[in-house]
Amino acid sequence: MTDNGAVVLPTERPMPDDPPTGLAGLRETRPIAPLAYPDGHLGWVVTSHALAREVLADRRFSARAELLHVPVEQPGRGPAQPAPPGIFVSQDPPEHTRYRRLLTGEFTVRRMRLLTERAEEITGTYLDAMERQGPPLDLQAAFASPIPAVMICELLGVPEQDRERFRSQAEAMTAGGVPQEERIAGFLGMREHMRELIEAKRAAPTDDVLSGLTRSDLSDEELANIGFMLLGAGLDTTANMISLGVFTLLRHPGQIATLRSAPDQAIEELLRYLSIIPFLTRTALEDVELGGEKVRAGETVTISITAANRDPGRFPDPDALDLGRAATGHVGFGHGVHQCLGQQLARVEMRAALPALFARFPSLRLAVPPEQIRSRTPDVLIHGVLDLPVTWDGGH
Repeated sequence: MTDNGAVVLPTERPMPDDPPTGLAGLRETRPIAPLAYPDGHLGWVVTSHALAREVLADRRFSARAELLHVPVEQPGRGPAQPAPPGIFVSQDPPEHTRYRRLLTGEFTVRRMRLLTERAEEITGTYLDAMERQGPPLDLQAAFASPIPAVMICELLGVPEQDRERFRSQAEAMTAGGVPQEERIAGFLGMREHMRELIEAKRAAPTDDVLSGLTRSDLSDEELANIGFMLLGAGLDTTANMISLGVFTLLRHPGQIATLRSAPDQAIEELLRYLSIIPFLTRTALEDVELGGEKVRAGETVTISITAANRDPGRFPDPDALDLGRAATGHVGFGHGVHQCLGQQLARVEMRAALPALFARFPSLRLAVPPEQIRSRTPDVLIHGVLDLPVTWDGGH
C-alpha cells in the first residue's frame, strides 16, 4: 500500500503455478482498487470476474498502446507510442475491426482441421526425439517451445530452412532474463526477416495465412507487422502454457487420467487455472462508473486475469485444480472484441501435446524438487517457467 492508499500489483508467486500472493485478499476486500503504476501514474486494478468482463467488453475503455500504463517495472521501456500499422491488438475500432476481419477469414475451420493433423504429427516427432535423447532433459527446450514454433511457422508459411532463425529471434524477444540489447537485436532481425517473407509470398503465394493476406489491400508494412505479431504471440504463449501445464499436472498426478479421458474439458481448466497472461490493461476514454468507483478519462485499469479466473463467485473452489470441472467462461483468452484470435490454435496444440506426452512417458516426473523450478520475471508479461527439467523410467 502506498502513502495515497493505492496498492502495488502483487507479482510474487510461492510456486510457478500459484497466483501472486495478495491477489485473493484484494479481490475479497476491494475488487476495484486504486493502483500505483511504476511510472507514477495512479490508475486502478480490477480483480473480480464480473468486473474483468465488464471492462473488456466496454468500448469506453481503450487498448491503444499510446494510452496505456504498465503495472510492472519493465527495464529499458521507453515512453508509450502508438502501435504501428497492423498491430491491431493495440488498436481500437475501426482500425482494429478492419484487420481482425481480414484475419478471421484466414482462421478457417478447414485450416484448423489440417493444423490439428499436423499438430499430432509434430508432437510425435518431438516425442520420438525425446525418447532417442533419453532422460533427463529440459522439457521447455525439447518439447514445449518447438511444437508451437513449428505450428505458427506452418500457419504463416515460413519455409522450413528459415524456421530455426525465426524461432531464435522470437525467443530472444520474449524469453525471461535476456539482456535488452539481445531483445532489440531479435526484434530488428525478426522485422527484417518478415519483410523478406512478405516479398516472397507476393511473388509466389502458397496455402498459408500470409499468402492469403497478400490478396487484400494491406501494405507490405501492415502485412509484416501482422506476421510479426502473430509469430510472437503464437509461439511464446502456447509454449509456456504447455510447459506450465506439464508442471502443474506433475504436481497433481491424480488428474492425468482425466486429461486422457476428457482432454478438451481438462485443457479449459488448465487455461483457467494457470492464466499465463496475468493481466491486461485498458485506459478510460471518458469518465466511467465501475464497481461503485469513478474511473476518470485517461486512467488506466489493469484487469487481473489471474484473479478473475480464481474468483469463487464464478468458479467454486477456484484454487483447486479440477480437470473435471466445466471451466467455460474463463477470461484466459481475454473477452470482448479483443478476445484472442488464435485461441483455437492454442487449444489444438495443447490437445495434441499434453495427452500424447503422458501417454508416451507415463513415469514422467520432475528431475528437481518443484521449489527449484524458476518462474519468468513479471516484466516479460507472459507467465511461465524458464526451464523444466524432467526425467522418466527407462531411457539409455
